[in-house]
Amino acid sequence: MSKVSFNVNGTVRELDIDTRTTLLDALREHLNFTGTKKGCDHGQCGACTVIVDGRRINSCLSLAVMHQGDSIITIEGLGTPQNMHPMQAAFVKHDGYQCGYCTPGQICSAVAVLDEIKAGIPSHASDDLTALPQATATELRERMSGNICRCGAYSNIVDAITEVAGRRA
Repeated sequence: MSKVSFNVNGTVRELDIDTRTTLLDALREHLNFTGTKKGCDHGQCGACTVIVDGRRINSCLSLAVMHQGDSIITIEGLGTPQNMHPMQAAFVKHDGYQCGYCTPGQICSAVAVLDEIKAGIPSHASDDLTALPQATATELRERMSGNICRCGAYSNIVDAITEVAGRRA
């Protein structure tokens, strides 16, 4: 057992947990942030994506004790049904979900993707590694490729992200 403390959605949380507990299980089972989903539990689907210190990660591949002092944002920390984050609202507007299981991870990833682009971090789809990346459909699809949607709402997801990217430009 080990003590760990991190900030989740603006609130410091302290846990005494088994050192083998993943961040995903700490969030879901110990802190009741059930919006973050367990899909494959192998880092292949992206359903468990959360934002840690501004970077998106697969929480199923990371041990909770590795995040001592970190700031973690889950889907619950982005917005509420009454006060949605712009990305959540765009997903609703563009029907960027069908069954909804992957949606929390998709939205967390999409928020971080736009921050990556704004910061000038290139991707495999970036044509010029010295130029600032743009939020093109190709760029967004490459960056979001780690988030799988079994229902196939990909074009709607790209439309939602593109709309929010246009507001940030």
